[in-house]
Amino acid sequence: MAANFWASSHYKHLLDQEEVDMVNPLDKEKGVTLEDFKLIKMHMSNYILKLAQQVKVRQRVVATAVTYMRRVYSRKSMTEYDPRLVAPACLYLASKAEESTVQARLLVFYIKKLYADDKYRYEIKDILEMEMKILEALNYYLVVFHPYRSLSGLLQDAGLNDLSMTQLTWGLVNDTYKMDLMLVHPPHQIALACIYIASVLREKDTTVWYEELRVDMNVIKNISMEILDFYENNRMFTDERINAALQKL
Repeated sequence: MAANFWASSHYKHLLDQEEVDMVNPLDKEKGVTLEDFKLIKMHMSNYILKLAQQVKVRQRVVATAVTYMRRVYSRKSMTEYDPRLVAPACLYLASKAEESTVQARLLVFYIKKLYADDKYRYEIKDILEMEMKILEALNYYLVVFHPYRSLSGLLQDAGLNDLSMTQLTWGLVNDTYKMDLMLVHPPHQIALACIYIASVLREKDTTVWYEELRVDMNVIKNISMEILDFYENNRMFTDERINAALQKL
């Protein structure tokens, strides 16, 4: 995994946290704050997941779609690229990139089923047009590496590949897509942070294993803290706050 990743466009396009947290000037003019920006991206990550569950695609497609969406907003404004259209268009593009193609008409059908709000109601041609805009925004770089790829091997190497640890770490990795971690950190570091959290929760001593890996534990612990902070703040992410943020667009 590592050799492929370090040579990939994914690695070359990793960002600093400051770049990820930069609200586009067009959105700022509309009063969108950094908190609004994060809330909307989290809401759209959940929206992609809901749609994906309806059309029955693999978690990997969801993860790729969310990564595309978050990459787009590190370069483009929400004012110009309506999140309510970008989300399904990213899922459509990711389904093709991951060879699990979903028909656009099926997405449109389920969007109408999920949301009564007219602001979510886009047609097939809208999704196809936005797909082209997303491709341009991504500079046609569609390769995404995910923590799942290294997670199984790492758990096995650590002797922690029992069902309980596997389910817990997998769930933690899923939740990292509600944050911007994949834009900043290599996927194997995210996987290691999820194993670190799970080993603490399950009272497994992994100190020697991490030492043998010779990884920078400061980086792993910092990623772990970001994940735990997200869980701590999660209860404050109410629908009212999300809707208030979306109203500004």
